[in-house]
Amino acid sequence: MSETVKQGHPKGLYFLFFTEMWERFSYYGMRAIFILFMTKVLLMSDASASEIYGSYTGLVYLTPLLGGYLCDKFLGNRRSIIIGGLLMAIGQFLMFMSANLGTNGGVSIMWMGLTAIIIGNGFFKPNISTMVGQLYPANDRRIDSAFTIFYMGINLGAFFSPLICGSMDFKWGFLAACIGMILSLVFFVIYQKKYLISEEGKEIGLPVKKLDLKNILLIIGSIGIVFFMLNFKQLFKTDTDIIGYFIYGAMILMPLVILTDKSLNAIERSRIIVIFILAFFVIFFWGAFEQAGASLTLFADRQTDRMVFGWDMPASYFQSINPLSVIVLAPVISILWGVLYKRRMEPSSPYKMAIGLALVALGYFVIAIAVKGLGFDEKVSMWWLIGLYVIHSIGELCLSPIGLSMVSKLAPLRLSSLLMGTWFLANAAANKFAGTLSALIPPTKDATGKILPLEDGTVPSIPSFLGIEITNLYEFFMLFIIMTGIAAAILFVLSSMLQKMQHNDHIEGQPDLDR
Repeated sequence: MSETVKQGHPKGLYFLFFTEMWERFSYYGMRAIFILFMTKVLLMSDASASEIYGSYTGLVYLTPLLGGYLCDKFLGNRRSIIIGGLLMAIGQFLMFMSANLGTNGGVSIMWMGLTAIIIGNGFFKPNISTMVGQLYPANDRRIDSAFTIFYMGINLGAFFSPLICGSMDFKWGFLAACIGMILSLVFFVIYQKKYLISEEGKEIGLPVKKLDLKNILLIIGSIGIVFFMLNFKQLFKTDTDIIGYFIYGAMILMPLVILTDKSLNAIERSRIIVIFILAFFVIFFWGAFEQAGASLTLFADRQTDRMVFGWDMPASYFQSINPLSVIVLAPVISILWGVLYKRRMEPSSPYKMAIGLALVALGYFVIAIAVKGLGFDEKVSMWWLIGLYVIHSIGELCLSPIGLSMVSKLAPLRLSSLLMGTWFLANAAANKFAGTLSALIPPTKDATGKILPLEDGTVPSIPSFLGIEITNLYEFFMLFIIMTGIAAAILFVLSSMLQKMQHNDHIEGQPDLDR
């Protein structure tokens, strides 16, 4: 009987699966309609909405550093998840209120909503994933398959949330995201004691000790800092992007702090350098990939033919293609690596990540072909955009899980949490960069080539990158082809050197880091 239990999974895994699925429903449902809400309801320019989108998603990846620290020192996983879930539900409800108010005060309420979601995600996201591993004994062979099941929950929530939230008016879409978060939270609170028990019979995720006044003030101060940074431009009527300075500055500072640690030996320092080099290339990957919630959503809304048998499909629906592709293709990619491994042909981790970058470039090449010579009143077939998302999803499967695996195996045990946090800091920088790049999408023109004014009457200027004006969508998408293509080529060249710097005893093509 015990053997049968060990071959299966504890009920707590499916409990966490359900909790995470609804939380991801909330996050991705809001993300699917966010930029359209800003441009259509709050009447922001594409550039302003893109910058806000990048700041929001960048900070979402930054705050887990705070949430992880407070969880380990004081709160424990359970209490952190409850605090995070409550804050995110409040944030989504504030977004609902913002959509109700529109231009009559909706922007101020939006800042409050984004602040609550950002801080809430910092408490929720790192802690629920940690609890999956705690359900099993150390070195249990089922842990890898447990995370695979858990990852399916993430993608399942990400798949159907744009379909539901995107089919409603914006305010009801945000309210649906709020309800999804409440369902996740209520279910967790009611059943946590029943299911969050290890196979040894111990309760997991309990508080470590009482939160002291110093760290309560830290939480309050963090909320105030995030709210201040989001409001900085509006408060001081300036174009200075302090969120960008903060995120990029942290991305530069953290490697310097870690690499100057005198306790590191030569091999450890070499392996950590590999992590930082790959983190740099990851910024280009996610900077291009995360256009899904920004410029590509605007493109889907304005210049993609979305008519299906007379039904005008919402632009947000395209954001369900990626999670569906991941669910379908993840087993295929896993089998492919296994086959190549047996034939001693499996690429090393840096090569796989270079392939991921190259596939992102290929996806943009596909869409660039579609828009070349496109007239102002013409639209492309939705199949071009679907093709881009499928190709990008394959690229994600080549890069994202491989990168996480490398960090966990290359990082010295005493610095593993810090280096994983730094890896997610690279994701924060990438998402901020994605917003900056999305702001370069060219304004709409009429048949004579004249720039059409925005709904508030202002005429947007032509964006430029490194002094080069971007006047049409073809030039815009070419920017991503060149950027990710060059990054992929450089990483291909560096891959052999990076493989040696890992000080891996296995032969090339069979690194244990990929298994």
